[in-house]
Amino acid sequence: MSLKNLKIGTRLGLGFAAILLLMAVIAGTGMLRLANVGSATDEMMKHALVKERLANQWSNLLGPTIVRSFAMVKATDPAVVTYFANARAESSAKINPVQKKLEEMLTSPEEKKLYADVADARAVVLEIIEKINKLKTDGKSAEASELADTKFAAGLTVYENAVANLAAHQRDKIDAVALGIAADQSTGQTTLMVLSAIALLVGALFAWRLSVGIVRPLGHAVTVAETVAGGDLSANIRVESRDEAGQLMQALKDMNANLAKVVGEVRTGTETIATASGQIASGNEDLSSRTEQQASSLEQTAASMEELTSTVKQNADNARQANQLAVSASEVAVKGGSVVSQVVDTMGSINASSKKIVDIIGVIDGIAFQTNILALNAAVEAARAGEQGRGFAVVASEVRSLAQRSAAAAKEIKTLIGDSVEKVEEGSKQVAEAGRTMEEIVGSVKRVTDIMGEITAASQEQTSGIEQINQAITQMDQVTQQNAALVEEASAAAQSLQEQAGSLVQAVSIFKLDANAVATNRPGFKRVTPIPQPAKPAPKPRAKSLPAARREPGTGAAPQLAMSNDAKGDWTEF
Repeated sequence: MSLKNLKIGTRLGLGFAAILLLMAVIAGTGMLRLANVGSATDEMMKHALVKERLANQWSNLLGPTIVRSFAMVKATDPAVVTYFANARAESSAKINPVQKKLEEMLTSPEEKKLYADVADARAVVLEIIEKINKLKTDGKSAEASELADTKFAAGLTVYENAVANLAAHQRDKIDAVALGIAADQSTGQTTLMVLSAIALLVGALFAWRLSVGIVRPLGHAVTVAETVAGGDLSANIRVESRDEAGQLMQALKDMNANLAKVVGEVRTGTETIATASGQIASGNEDLSSRTEQQASSLEQTAASMEELTSTVKQNADNARQANQLAVSASEVAVKGGSVVSQVVDTMGSINASSKKIVDIIGVIDGIAFQTNILALNAAVEAARAGEQGRGFAVVASEVRSLAQRSAAAAKEIKTLIGDSVEKVEEGSKQVAEAGRTMEEIVGSVKRVTDIMGEITAASQEQTSGIEQINQAITQMDQVTQQNAALVEEASAAAQSLQEQAGSLVQAVSIFKLDANAVATNRPGFKRVTPIPQPAKPAPKPRAKSLPAARREPGTGAAPQLAMSNDAKGDWTEF
């Protein structure tokens, strides 16, 4: 990620964090070096110097002890020997605590080896002293003196050198620690100087990058703002970062683009207004003459509307009379329908009665058939009775004859009644058909009556509407005369608007736009080129003009307008 795409606050935070991190590293390094020096110094003060002092103290105490020991072994006088022995014991008593303390502090193998050499040399010296004392006790003073001059003196020298070597070793260790401390101090100083130089370099680099990353975009933004303030909107603004300065440049870029768009739209709009105002002025002149022509046409229209009003009134009267006749015809048709309905009911009653007669005749026919059967049975029984039943047989024969004649008569009546019923049914169907026809006639007459009523109402409404139209035309004539005066005022206003549009164009011309920038026209600035159409001639008067539509003296119908072909555009309609 590029630093220029980071926020300024983030970059400042990263810069200070890097500097603080370097300072922390410097401080940590210095503290570590100081801790090492302090630890080495403390080690030297608490151990090396103490051991060196103890070794020197041992060496210093060893000198008198050696002298006293040599004097003790060389003396022959017992009192002198006792004196030096006591002095030697006193010196040894002083050496013993130093020796023990030094022995406890020795830690390294080399130190322990040197201390072991000292102990061995001391043991040799003590052994020689014991031998010398034994020789003296044995009375061998010459041998004791010779032993003291040779081996004892050499042992004392070795013993003294061993202690001196131990002290020198401690001094060497102190010198080594001092050299280490000096080296650590020098290395620490060098490290701190290098880290400080790196911190200064990094801080300067961050400061330079931050200042350049902030000042350069701000300077560019100031240049852009001055360019826009000078009216130049054609500058190419580049946005090279996404920080606050980049956001400022993006805002300036958007402002410049929007301002260029607005200025372009204003310039286009002012030019359109200037052109439109010129066309409006030309159109107002045409409109003025057309308004006069329209007033004359309205007078002629008013006269024609009067004739139309009288014609519509006459049609309304005729429709009213036709409606009354249709109502009368409807009433007659309704009455005829009622009569036919009554006939249909009567024919239905006759048909029902005929059906009942047929049923009764059927009953009579059945009775005759049964009577014939009974008479036949009676004749059979009379024949069986013989002479006694002869008279009964005659009666049965007569009864049978009557029954047969009754059956024949019933059949004839049934046939006649059947024909009558069929004719009555046919008549009923015809009457029902006539009833339906009368109902259709009545419905048609009602519809005709309704239509005539609607025609009458429509004629009345037309009469009222035409009267309103006549009044409206009269008012339109008055308004047209008023419009003529307003058109003159509009013409003067259009000329003033044209002058103001020219001033606005001149004011906007101070802005410099990009040659490739295309201004988007706003909806209110859309230009509409009128389509030239020839004016229609005024119709000739068909009747006298209304008095209310009279024009002022000195004004008459305007002549026909010729099509204008000047630079302001063609205006034959407004």
